[in-house]
Amino acid sequence: MDHEIITTASTIDAAVAAGAAKLGVPVANVEYQVLRHPKRGFLGFGEVDAQVRVYTVGGADVSALKFVNKLIEDLGLDATAELGPDTISNGDRMIVINGADAGSLIGHHGDTLEALQYLINLAANRKADEDGTEHIKLTLDIENYRSRREQTLRRLARGLAIRVQKTHREVTLEPMSPYERRIIHSEVQNIRGVTTNSIGVDNNRRVVISWEGDGRRDRGGRRRHGRSESADRIPEEEHLSEDDFNDTAVEDEYTDVEDLMKELEEENDLSEEENDLPEEEDVQPEEEKEE
Repeated sequence: MDHEIITTASTIDAAVAAGAAKLGVPVANVEYQVLRHPKRGFLGFGEVDAQVRVYTVGGADVSALKFVNKLIEDLGLDATAELGPDTISNGDRMIVINGADAGSLIGHHGDTLEALQYLINLAANRKADEDGTEHIKLTLDIENYRSRREQTLRRLARGLAIRVQKTHREVTLEPMSPYERRIIHSEVQNIRGVTTNSIGVDNNRRVVISWEGDGRRDRGGRRRHGRSESADRIPEEEHLSEDDFNDTAVEDEYTDVEDLMKELEEENDLSEEENDLPEEEDVQPEEEKEE
């Protein structure tokens, strides 16, 4: 991706905006040089558009954008990275990659995406150190993968929690990133009788969904066992049961944990096919206790 471009439009401002859009950065992160001023014609004759050279400037986020686009170019991929126009809900800036070959940068369950995000943050904060500015946090997304993955994980968490409610047997999920583990914890935390915790270390850290009994949470988020007036005042919709999922036929569709994880794999088949990775058994069965 070029870091400067020459564009034409009826006005200078329009030409600058067009140039910024083609470079994939906000107008605030570009400067320009006027190569030709617009001229107004007479009765439609003799009109001349403005011509400007637009080039990127700015801080750590633009430096990271240049880094990732150079990487994409060196890999020979048909894809382009752009800065999101605004910060996302947690205050991070977003870099989005789209294109015919973008899926190859996702990796198995987003492993390559996470590694690339780590690298672009290193590039961004090295620039911040050089400029003497504050470090920033960039979130990378590819072909809307994060949103699709989150929806899948939330549905998976609800289905598994219902199974734990029914069988009272804990389920151990596959290793996940901190971001994905937070999604599972968040989705399960208000389901009656079910709790989560994380086990393992480093890249092998995973979530365990366990049966806790008919416990309820107090206002501080702590579990309360048994019935109390404060527990009875908790809105019923916060407690999910099998009946809550009758419309989506969760129990019928997911007869066991392996079916749930199989669907998770299928919903992410784009990254699997691009990287030609062998299928992995995502849910580990419980280890038998030694007698």
